[in-house]
Amino acid sequence: MDNSKRTVVVTGFGPFGEHTVNASWVAVQELKKLGLGSEVDLHVYEVPVEYQTVQSLVPSLWKQYHPQLVVHVGVSGMATTVTLEKCGRNHGYKGLDNSSFCPDSQCCIVGGPDCINSVIDMESVCKRVTASGLGVTVSVSKDAGRYLCDFTYYTSLYLSHGRSAFIHVPPLGKPYSGEDLGRALQAIVQVMLELQAQAEETIHCQQHFH
Repeated sequence: MDNSKRTVVVTGFGPFGEHTVNASWVAVQELKKLGLGSEVDLHVYEVPVEYQTVQSLVPSLWKQYHPQLVVHVGVSGMATTVTLEKCGRNHGYKGLDNSSFCPDSQCCIVGGPDCINSVIDMESVCKRVTASGLGVTVSVSKDAGRYLCDFTYYTSLYLSHGRSAFIHVPPLGKPYSGEDLGRALQAIVQVMLELQAQAEETIHCQQHFH
C-alpha cells in the first residue's frame, strides 16, 4: 500500500420511502468516476437505510481503511442546495428505518455527548467551493435531521474524534443532475482535504517550535 496516498471513504445511502433512486448514491457513484486525483485512494460504499447496519458498517470502514477522512452523503427532500452539515446529534431517533426498526434508546451512543461537531470548518469549505464558480449552490446547516443521515454522521464523528463530514444533496433534478452533484462532491472533498492538510502542517510547525 502506498503510504504517501491519502485514503478517503465516501458513502451514499440506498433507497428508502419515496426515494426509490437515492440521489446520494447516484452522486457518490459520479464522484467515483471523477476521482479525487492520483494522490487520493477513494473508496465508496452504499449504506442501507437501517440503524443496525450503520452501527456495524461505519466502525468497520474506519477499522479497515484508517482513512484521513470519511464523508457521508445523504438525500434531503427539503434541500435545494448541496448542504454541508456541521454536527451530528445523539438523541431523538424516533423514525423507523427500512426494517421498521428504531433504537429503543432513541440515541446513537448511550452516554455519548449530545452533539459532536466536525473538526472541518464547513463555513470555510462553503466559501472556497462557492468562490470556485462551480455552478452548484452550497450552504451550511446545523441540523442533519435526526434520521439515518444524522445517526450515521454522529456515529462516524464519535469514532473519528470529529474527522468526518456529512453532505446533504437534493433529489435528482431538483435542480441538479447526478453529474452536477458528483462534480460538487469532488470540489467539496478536495477542499476538505486541502484544509485538513493545512491544519496538519500548522500542528507540525507548532510541535517543531516547542
